[in-house]
Amino acid sequence: MTRTMGYFLLSGVSLLALSGAALAQSTADIVYLGEIQIGAGDDATAPVAGYVADSAQTATKSNTPLLQTPQSVSVITGDMIEDQGGTNLGDTLRYTAGVFAQPYGTDPRFDAPTIRGFDASNAQYLNGLRLMRDFGAPSFETYSLERIEVLRGPASALYGSGVPGGIINQVQKRAYFLDFGEAGIGVGSPTANEAFVDYNTALTDTFAARFTAVVRDTEEDVEELTNTRGYLGLATRWLLSDRTTLQFLGSYQKDGPITPAGVPYDLVGQVDDKDLRSFYGGDPTDDNSDRTIGNIGFELAHDLGAGWGLDMGFRYQKFDWDYTGFYVNNTVTDGDTISRGGNNQYEDSNTLNLDTRVSGDVILGGVQHQLLFGVDLRRYAAYEATEFLYADDISFSNPVYNGANLSAPWYTAVSDLTIEQVGIYAQDEIALGNLNLSMALRHDWVDQTGTTYTNFAGTSDAGQSDQATTGRIGASYLLDNGMAPYISYATSFDPEVGADIDGNALKPTEGEQWEAGIKYQPDGFNGFFTAAIFRIDQTNVSASVSENGLSGLRQIGEVRSEGLELEANVSLIDGWNLHGAYTYNKTEQKNGDNPGAEMPNAPEHFASLWATKAFDGSLAGLTLGGGVRYIGDRFGDAANNFALDEVVLVDLLAEYEITENMHLALNVTNLGDQAYVANCGSFGCYYGDGRTVQARLTYKW
Repeated sequence: MTRTMGYFLLSGVSLLALSGAALAQSTADIVYLGEIQIGAGDDATAPVAGYVADSAQTATKSNTPLLQTPQSVSVITGDMIEDQGGTNLGDTLRYTAGVFAQPYGTDPRFDAPTIRGFDASNAQYLNGLRLMRDFGAPSFETYSLERIEVLRGPASALYGSGVPGGIINQVQKRAYFLDFGEAGIGVGSPTANEAFVDYNTALTDTFAARFTAVVRDTEEDVEELTNTRGYLGLATRWLLSDRTTLQFLGSYQKDGPITPAGVPYDLVGQVDDKDLRSFYGGDPTDDNSDRTIGNIGFELAHDLGAGWGLDMGFRYQKFDWDYTGFYVNNTVTDGDTISRGGNNQYEDSNTLNLDTRVSGDVILGGVQHQLLFGVDLRRYAAYEATEFLYADDISFSNPVYNGANLSAPWYTAVSDLTIEQVGIYAQDEIALGNLNLSMALRHDWVDQTGTTYTNFAGTSDAGQSDQATTGRIGASYLLDNGMAPYISYATSFDPEVGADIDGNALKPTEGEQWEAGIKYQPDGFNGFFTAAIFRIDQTNVSASVSENGLSGLRQIGEVRSEGLELEANVSLIDGWNLHGAYTYNKTEQKNGDNPGAEMPNAPEHFASLWATKAFDGSLAGLTLGGGVRYIGDRFGDAANNFALDEVVLVDLLAEYEITENMHLALNVTNLGDQAYVANCGSFGCYYGDGRTVQARLTYKW
């Protein structure tokens, strides 16, 4: 969807910089520049023209340039999100190095990418604050986002508990002191009818507001599964004084996503793949989904003087979901009759996030230090219930949908938990000429209270306390030719809930990473290139064991992920935008039940290339583009029982500016309509999306 940002200059300075001096200028100094996008200097949340971002907040919680950041970071800009037609997080990450964006195909319920081989379901953030959910982060409306930042490698030094693969930070659109907007409609196949609006206005010299809304009806390859989503977002910016800015960021989202039931493994390769992809193993009488997600938050920035500043981010999240769906069993003894089951899921949770930090520059011994000190508080309270039910069999060749005769639950699990985390952290970024050093240290305390229940084991006290110290150290050297080699070391931890087979509380998993690479930002054109090699080791990984007739968990596992990543972004004045990425990722389970096996959903090779060209002259207003994605061989489960084949997918883009204000865009993904298995596991196999076509007409002002 077309964004409308940065149309003006204010006395030669970007309005989006939003400095006090710029805001004091009169409107007589505003010059219309046409439909271009202007970055915001040192504002790492502002719009970016094209595909090349200079800075990101995620890695350092500061505006340190990416070139000087000694860790791998990818920024998916708003222009790239728009050009590739992404409508969910998985769509926007398909071309990103180190990220396997959709290991289960497109699951409309939530996004579950992997980063450097590690599951990132619970490694997703919104405006730097963690999106909490026990079963994977709740999906967030992509149209509301200004950019997405992916920090690869352990991030516990600044963010606390998490997987060692990295984190994904989604940055919402902000309010600016401009008047602009857009409204549009879209249609697609499979059905994807939508209407959207994004309106920004400066109500006074000190208060601006932005309203974003989407209504979307969608259908999957399984045409019986539909979803209606409504999203409302509000952002405001209030200049309380020439030294204090307060931003409000709120949203409300309501939808009803249902995942396909999948297909049995026994049928894959025996039946036409496209028939399997469109097969509906559930029942419309029983399928049900009702989900709401509400967020209220603010960001406060205050200039303390003498080069020091206070930054505070807060968000309250309310999440409710009632869900009934289906799953299938893998065995089909007669080649047609599929046994299946139903599952109910009830979730009611709320999350409080508060991150407060003080930062400033000091000179010590003739050396410049950029210091940051922070306190991070998080409280997650959740009631969750899961039920598994028996259901009638269904015929693949002649399915009948008149109710699946769902039984009473044969298995029930309930958890009523509250998790509180407190973290204190410090960071020092040191400039020694062309040498830049970065060090961070953090200590976390995590307390969990509440109970868990299953109808097999009864009620258990889930009280548990953990604490951990994590850190990061890195160095980069900026060469005169725009290259910056770097090296870094970082650690992570992630609490494990429950007890081992001996009744001992599970220890947090621990991760460590070594990374070295080189970044290049040329002077002659707008581009950014990165190359990195890495090795990650994670210990205390839980594995299932059986001893003395009992089954349980024991922390005997260790996994290793190592590899190479290459990524390039280029935006040229002659209308070219290019993005390319290649990842080599070798993973291994070192101990536990599957020594020597690869980690699940971790292709050893994957690569992508995307390019667009905006024409001028007689073809002025026309933009053409497209991309190709390669996903290599991989396994769908930890035991490596389900091998998945490589696949090559092609996407296309065509855009045309009908008038100065009217814009038409057409996106086609999976042009060849490749029917490929995205994942197989104990609950069946799931296909990737077939060909999708989406057309959008946008009016902007």
